[in-house]
Amino acid sequence: MRTIPKATIAKIEGICRGGGSEFVLALDMRFGAIGKCVLGQSEVMVGIIPGGGGTQRLSRLMGRSRALEIVLSGMDLNAEQAEKYGYINRALTPKELTKFVKNLANRIAAVPLETIAIAKKSVLNAFEMPIIEGLLEESHLFAKAAALPESKERMNKYLKLNGQSRGVETTKR
Repeated sequence: MRTIPKATIAKIEGICRGGGSEFVLALDMRFGAIGKCVLGQSEVMVGIIPGGGGTQRLSRLMGRSRALEIVLSGMDLNAEQAEKYGYINRALTPKELTKFVKNLANRIAAVPLETIAIAKKSVLNAFEMPIIEGLLEESHLFAKAAALPESKERMNKYLKLNGQSRGVETTKR
């Protein structure tokens, strides 16, 4: 899931422990319903450790100390705590969750598929390359994205609509 050239989103409205947690950790973004979302890695309670990337992804998302708190205690986190720790992107009320995730997915779906793949690759490089190599690769990927026919068409249209004018640049999107 981590490397597929598409955006992946988890909408969590229930209990997500162990393998379920590891699966959603492999996705690009996670959103949880307040009062319904429960996340955790309970494997230590039966004498094993999280597999499927649980220890690796939690550590990268929230840092060593918080990852160890979750992994070693086997405790559950609700949506609000999971958001504070970086386990999920946002905690929203169940009513807000569906609307937010749908709007986010629609915005992403409006982006050319090749651009999504290139952007995702560049973000992943930040975790897999030293900074200098990552910056060089980002520059290369930027040029690759800018050279796409659909990107050229979109950029030209944006410029014709005065997209870089002060009025447009200061409006909310």
